[in-house]
Order: sequence, then structure tokens, then C-alpha cells
Amino acid sequence: MKKISSIILLIGLIWCANAQAPYRHSIGATLGNMNAVSYKTFFTDNIAFSVDAGFKWTLTSATYHEKQTGFVWHGTTTPMTIEVNPNVMYEGSTNVNGLHWLAGAGLSAGYAWSTYHDTWGTYKTYYGKLGVNAIGGVEYRFRFPLTLQADFRPGFGLLFNNHYNVTYFDWGLFVGARYIIQ
Repeated sequence: MKKISSIILLIGLIWCANAQAPYRHSIGATLGNMNAVSYKTFFTDNIAFSVDAGFKWTLTSATYHEKQTGFVWHGTTTPMTIEVNPNVMYEGSTNVNGLHWLAGAGLSAGYAWSTYHDTWGTYKTYYGKLGVNAIGGVEYRFRFPLTLQADFRPGFGLLFNNHYNVTYFDWGLFVGARYIIQ
């Protein structure tokens, strides 16, 4: 019990200790492989949390695992996903005023669909989507309440439904602009 209350206290201190962060909250948009609304907040001077929610196209070579027969094959798919991508990042300063580097990790969850063509016709397939990703990039804070962020998010994705599991390399290149609220 003592360990649990110590952990809760530590999380509370981290949440409240925000005096020197580049800013407190920002909201805006992210464009790239994913077009999304974006929110970012700082828990401490260097630890930030961001979340993007929107649409993403992923062109990928994938491995399909059919659940009923165990059959495995490789193919190309272009699923469209509606997803949420939360990330926790460490953000550090550089020698350039306003420029920060960032590195961290995140998850993604959502809903996906894709269209397949073969000799018998065209089929639309629907999936649930889960994934993990790393994140690395830079953010620039202007003297007025605006930030620009460019980042790369390599990761691993899993699409699943009643018939198939699809695993693939999930990645994204993003450019975002956010208005600083506080």
C-alpha cells in the first residue's frame, strides 16, 4: 500500500510541476500520413503528452493470417484508418531559441477499412486497429502563441477482424501547427 501511495504522489507531483515548460497547453492540426486535430500539454519541464485524432492512409506490404485455416500470405494493402494516437515525449532544448527536440513513444487505436480486387470481384474489408510507435522530431515555438512541429513515427500495426489478422510496419511523417492556449 505504501508503494502505491508513493507512486500516486509522484505522479501528482509530476503533473503539477510545470513552471518552466515551453508552454502549458496547445491545440491545432497535424498533416502528413495522418490528417488530424492535435492537442499537446506538458506534465513537467521536459515531459509532454500529445494526442492526434484523425484519418490516416497507410500503404503497406502486410502479412495476413487467416484465423480459421491458419493460412498465411503476404500482400499489399492501403487501409484507411480513423484513429487516435497518444504519445508521451521527452522534449529538450537546443542552442537555438525556441527550438526543441523531442523523443518518445505512443500507441494507436482505431477503425480501418480497405478495398481488395481479385479475379472474382471487389471486396471491402473492415478491421479494428492497434499499434505502437516511437516518435522523434523537432518543435519550434515562435515569440507569438504558435508552435510548429515536424516528426517521424515508426511503429508496428495490427489490423484484425473475425477472419484475418494483418501485421505491418506502421509509420508516419507529420508536420503540425498548434496555437498555444497557456
